[in-house]
Amino acid sequence: MQELSETLQIDNDDAILRIGRALSSATRLKVLKLLLQGEKDVTRVARHLGGTEANASAQIKILYEAGLLDCRYEPGQHGLKKISKTKVKRVILDLD
Repeated sequence: MQELSETLQIDNDDAILRIGRALSSATRLKVLKLLLQGEKDVTRVARHLGGTEANASAQIKILYEAGLLDCRYEPGQHGLKKISKTKVKRVILDLD
């Protein structure tokens, strides 16, 4: 898993749109801020949000696809559990 990077600078229009969509949700912002404290599994994220694991997993997937999270799988009590971690602390959108 990659180490936390201080800053992600985006200057590609497609990446700006993808990250903008990912950050357009208050729920996803909560997930990012929670994961800044350290890696968590989907169950813990769901508990923090007060929602279902399915919803937490969907939010994590969007953030992962935008390049804002790293995820890995570990053995759990009932199969595999997904562990997520924030990749960056700051995102800079360069519109030039």
